[in-house]
Amino acid sequence: MGKQKQQIISRFFAPKSKPTTTSPPPPSPQSPPQTAPSSSSSPKITATVPFSPSKRKLLSSRLTSTPKRPKLSPHTQKPLLSLHQKFLDKLLEPQIPQTPLPQDTQKFTPLEQQVFDLKQKYPDVLLMIEVGYKFRFFGEDAEIAARVLGIYAHKDHNFMTASVPTFRLNVHVRRLVSEGYKVGVVNQTETAAIKAHGENKSGPFCRGLSSLYTKATLEAAENVGGREEGCGGESNYLCCVVEKGLDCGVEVGVFDVRVGVVAVEISTGDVVYGEFNDGFLRSGLEAFVLSLAPAELLLGDPLSKQTEKLLLAYSGPSSNVRVERVLRDCFSDGGALADVMSLFENMIEDNLGDNEKQTTEAKEQGSYHLAIEGVIKMPDLAVEALALTIRHLKQFGFDRMLCLGASFRPFSSNMEMNLSANTLQQLEVLRNNSDGSESGSLLHIMNLTLTIYGSRLLRHWVTHPLCDRNMISARLDAVSEIAECMGSYKDSQHVSGLDEDDSEVAVVQPDLYYLLSTVLTALGRSPDIERGITRIFHRTATASEFIAVFQAILAAGKRLKRLCIQEGHNYDVVGSKTVKSVLLKRLILAASSSNVVGNAAKLLSTLNKEAAEQGDLTNLIIISDDQFPEVARAREAVQFAKENLDSLIGMYRKQLQRRNLEFMSVSGTTHLIELPLDFKVPLNWVKVNSTKKMIRYHPPEVLTALDQLLLANEELMIVSRAAWDSFLRGFSIYYAEFRGAVQALATLDCLFSFATLLKNKNYVRPIFVDDSEPPQINICSGRHPVLETILQDNFVPNDTNLHADKEYCQIITGPNMGGKSCYIRQVALIALMAQVGSFVPALSAKLHVLDGIHTRMGASDSIQQGRSTFLEELSEASHILHKCTAQSLVIIDELGRGTSTHDGGAIAYATLYHLLDQKKMHGLICNPLP
Repeated sequence: MGKQKQQIISRFFAPKSKPTTTSPPPPSPQSPPQTAPSSSSSPKITATVPFSPSKRKLLSSRLTSTPKRPKLSPHTQKPLLSLHQKFLDKLLEPQIPQTPLPQDTQKFTPLEQQVFDLKQKYPDVLLMIEVGYKFRFFGEDAEIAARVLGIYAHKDHNFMTASVPTFRLNVHVRRLVSEGYKVGVVNQTETAAIKAHGENKSGPFCRGLSSLYTKATLEAAENVGGREEGCGGESNYLCCVVEKGLDCGVEVGVFDVRVGVVAVEISTGDVVYGEFNDGFLRSGLEAFVLSLAPAELLLGDPLSKQTEKLLLAYSGPSSNVRVERVLRDCFSDGGALADVMSLFENMIEDNLGDNEKQTTEAKEQGSYHLAIEGVIKMPDLAVEALALTIRHLKQFGFDRMLCLGASFRPFSSNMEMNLSANTLQQLEVLRNNSDGSESGSLLHIMNLTLTIYGSRLLRHWVTHPLCDRNMISARLDAVSEIAECMGSYKDSQHVSGLDEDDSEVAVVQPDLYYLLSTVLTALGRSPDIERGITRIFHRTATASEFIAVFQAILAAGKRLKRLCIQEGHNYDVVGSKTVKSVLLKRLILAASSSNVVGNAAKLLSTLNKEAAEQGDLTNLIIISDDQFPEVARAREAVQFAKENLDSLIGMYRKQLQRRNLEFMSVSGTTHLIELPLDFKVPLNWVKVNSTKKMIRYHPPEVLTALDQLLLANEELMIVSRAAWDSFLRGFSIYYAEFRGAVQALATLDCLFSFATLLKNKNYVRPIFVDDSEPPQINICSGRHPVLETILQDNFVPNDTNLHADKEYCQIITGPNMGGKSCYIRQVALIALMAQVGSFVPALSAKLHVLDGIHTRMGASDSIQQGRSTFLEELSEASHILHKCTAQSLVIIDELGRGTSTHDGGAIAYATLYHLLDQKKMHGLICNPLP
């Protein structure tokens, strides 16, 4: 018996051998002694474990007799085993690997078969499947949902499953998407009433994938989009990146790849594209990514190792940026453009089939031709990235935006300054360098906007300062006029307390400031109308959202119409004061034009506001001029079914000889006939419920009429949804006009923010010298815009005097913590703010228009990308040497500290000599005292 126990324990603790189809039975107590084990047998176990008499008896019965069949669980149909039995099974049974059953032997329920087919079709999507009043997860999706959402997952038949209620769809989809998953919602495509009258009476409900959600498409999507939560106002760009290697003849050692990029903001229709040569560190691509901060990256394989390092470092675990790869092997020379053009043609044909009249009007307005011309002008790699983006968005149903409603703009142009990634990071333009948040950055100080879309536009302004003197002056004139009206408004408030009969007191009407403040404050309390009109274009907006958006646009247009130029001579109108700024005139007219106000009122008049608030889609559209005849017919059918049902009561009054008999409703059950207990009724009447004295019935005619009414209501709902979709589709011809109006309102918000900043911080207007004058930067008592806010009156102002014919470069020395870095950052930030169009923190500022601001500051490395401190320094210095011109501002702080003292000094001296001798740029060079 001891040898038998030893063999059993040896088999349990020994290494597992290769599985075989059959395993030998355990040795019986009467088996003869075995020979010495060979080298391939299990190692000898010297320790033995004594068994108690009861366990020995159990072990003997297990070895000599057939075990009894255990009881089965009523839920899982599996044996109910105790922990002790499970241990013995593990101890005694041979280790046979469990192989999954073939697919044809698995017994799926009808619902599970649907789930299996859907997962085969969409393997990379986390599916939420509508089952009754819940959305259920199955298999691996259930385990992921349980971990992310904190819900319970359990085994049900062949799959793990978890569920959430239908009314919490918005919350759970957002939580899953924020973790980087692509979420798909599978809805039931038929109702119970339609199923009962269809061919699928005995089968499961038909289901299909109705929506796909990712981080970049969430805000524009149906059912879950359009609700800003926390940082909902931030942009969610989808950025597609492709590249190709450069030939050896193109600036060898400086650039090694040519990069094509396209970034799409689905919820606003903004499309940014670009194509540029980039070096080893991918500084150009890094600037593109940092300024737009995309939520998703679409990588067009193949990509170089350096490009992948940069993009994967940006989309690390702490960023929650989703990454997806696509192959671009299908594109040859010119193939991408042909693919995009075919998509455009198919989209136009589809719209022509839906509504020929609207498409003809859109063609007459030139929207299709403008879109096609814009694509043709794009560079080749950008077109390739656009084709990949359209293919990607087609699965979400948003490819129509890129073909018909997008606003294409280049990432960099001659009218704007293209700031590098180093400049954005080292000057803390968008985020601070301490914790990476927006607090303490230049954008945070300048952002006093009142609307979400104004804040998004201001971010673009700060990262792309203007390079055109006329455009800068136009913004400064507009800000100055708003600020002057702001002062007049404050003065008028003091004057209004005096005697109103005193005719000698001249009160300046607070026209511009008061109306702009009223309009922007009201818009700030309204929904995000920029995303709202884009959701309407995508046909994902709800009726209440549609009405809220156009009520906000209509109210803003009517108020701004009081400042229109045509009303300038009418002194009875509040807006009688003429607006001087040309930019303000253009923006006000764009936001309050007769077309915008008239079309907004026309669209609102088509909808029933009460029905929209209640979510009643069947009574939403007001039918007039023979529009939507199918809805009118469906409403008549419902009305006929109701009248037919109500008319049955007369028949029952005669049949039962009860003149006062009426239909009644109890607990949601309608058209009941209530009769005493002893009253005799026909045998085919259905008893529904009863009380102590009364019984309620449903006669067969009532049941038939109720069934017909339910079917008519279902058909009316389907027709109403189709009419609502057609109504939203017709909005496409107005989209460009309303988008221009919203952009004008966003620009007014940014200018109003600058005027408020000017009054709050006592800023001054910068003066830009003509091109005929030598380049110069003269700042009197300049202040750091961020530190001034923190230190208040303790900040000491500084002067800066750089002149092309005099001193155009300064070397700043001093002890550590002496303020050197603060001073040179201050000069760069003042120049940047001036070219954005803002007033600046100084007593006076006289500048020339810069074509670039280049920085090299601090000591930092990037180990995850394989960059040492010395490599970072030399790469940034090399970028400055190749990019800067005589019209640039160069900021260098302690160059050469990443290597030895003598080598670092030689590098710093050679760099300074080249900048002074060859480039003649304006520069501020920081160096500590020796």
